[in-house]
Amino acid sequence: MQDALSNRPELPPEIARRRTFAIISHPDAGKTTLTEKFLLFGGAIQMAGQVRAKGEARRTRSDFMQMEKDRGISVSASAMSFDFGRYRFNLVDTPGHSDFSEDTYRTLTAVDAAIMVIDGAKGVESQTRKLFEVCRLRDLPILTFCNKMDRESRETFDIIDEIQENLAIDVTPASWPIGQGAEFIGCYDLLRNRLELMDRADRNRVAETVVLEGLDDPKMAEHIPAHLLAQLREDVEMARELLPPLDVKSVQEGHLSPIWFGSAINSFGVKELMEGIAAYGPEPQPQRAERVVAPEEEKVAGFVFKVQANMDPKHRDRVAFVRLASGHFMRGMKLTHVRAKKQMAVTNPVLFLAADRELAEEAWAGDIIGIPNHGQLRIGDALTEGEALRFTGIPSFAPELLQACRAGDPMKAKHLDKALTQFAEEGAAKVFKPAFGSGFIVGVVGQLQFEVLASRIELEYGLPVRFEPTQFTSARWVSGGKEAVEKFAAANRQHIAHDSDGDVVFLTRLQWDIDRVARDWPDVSLTATKEMMV
Repeated sequence: MQDALSNRPELPPEIARRRTFAIISHPDAGKTTLTEKFLLFGGAIQMAGQVRAKGEARRTRSDFMQMEKDRGISVSASAMSFDFGRYRFNLVDTPGHSDFSEDTYRTLTAVDAAIMVIDGAKGVESQTRKLFEVCRLRDLPILTFCNKMDRESRETFDIIDEIQENLAIDVTPASWPIGQGAEFIGCYDLLRNRLELMDRADRNRVAETVVLEGLDDPKMAEHIPAHLLAQLREDVEMARELLPPLDVKSVQEGHLSPIWFGSAINSFGVKELMEGIAAYGPEPQPQRAERVVAPEEEKVAGFVFKVQANMDPKHRDRVAFVRLASGHFMRGMKLTHVRAKKQMAVTNPVLFLAADRELAEEAWAGDIIGIPNHGQLRIGDALTEGEALRFTGIPSFAPELLQACRAGDPMKAKHLDKALTQFAEEGAAKVFKPAFGSGFIVGVVGQLQFEVLASRIELEYGLPVRFEPTQFTSARWVSGGKEAVEKFAAANRQHIAHDSDGDVVFLTRLQWDIDRVARDWPDVSLTATKEMMV
């Protein structure tokens, strides 16, 4: 297998061995189970927690919120760093549920590649398609894992065709499944000409590997029933004729996706996928700011792509997730917080294993570190060794659902103010303070986010809240000259609110409201996205 460490000799070895990637999928494709098995094979945990398991085995490492544990879904991106062989993996598990897609979009700005997990029976689903489009906008390399091959699934060629047609990307098989459902016995490794057999008895055991001299090796017949062997030989011959060969450059440019087949719950195909990430996944890539920030630069620079509050409910902590774009970070370094124009000493940086964390004595470009703070750091903030950099491309989207938020106890309105401000800075919701009237209007992408917010406000602040319908259906940021925006806000006071950054927002009831502004106020514009560049 070709080794990608040789591709960029100018990178310091510690940076060159980093692989920073996200896992994306439609809900229930097996993404969190795959993440657990990554940690298992990386030696980071002793027993993989299964999402649908009971008791101790239920405690997946990447789902650390109470709601995630209760429902068996991921609602917040979580970061995990661990070694695999001589490589350092920085893995970000993202929410699959579309109601939390904004968290996923932001996460994709902080990684160099994505693992796309698809269900062998369902193929390319709607959320997969949306997330894939975001990856394409960023030219992210994509490696594909077709999961649940131990259940009834589609024909292999049909799966590959669907990916190629729906997602407009070339696909090349790295492995080929032998049988499916109850007949699934394993895969043929096309890259190394070897047979991998699944162990159904022990779900945490690495598959048995049989080294062969190719598909015609007589040893094949000792392990594979005759009808499956004939089918395998025919399929592989056809695949080699019809599908492109694996080309590292094409993979890293985002034009070609290698696909592995397996069963994450049975630990099958996972190790081969991890070896594929090591060999074909990109090293830390340059990051976009007002200039390109190269990972090999000596000075440290990084940006906050996520803020998570109360990861540890016993401590009212807020942790900023920082993607290091360049340099060699050491604990205790003083970095410039560019937005605040202040220096901050980073004395307690952490590396994550989901909710578990350990002090990071050092980190390199490509790593994701956590910086505990008391609200100073926000999404989009830059930290540098003095240079006034502004990183670009971190999106904030207009909410699709708006509801008024009220405290169960009116005497605790100030506590609600604090809680909502925190969640706004975390990116968990948009919080608008109307210019007219009292209270807050909370905006989210999906209905489930209201449940998560209500649950977290009660759990973390001891403050029951209720969400109530409002006359408004959407929100748009207002931009234009200062005088034009002030004049517009004064004339439309009943529609005006301010977001948590103090920016002017226009709350709409109907599309007609937006059309009216376009017609009557040519000096201002309404936008559905705001770049979190500060």
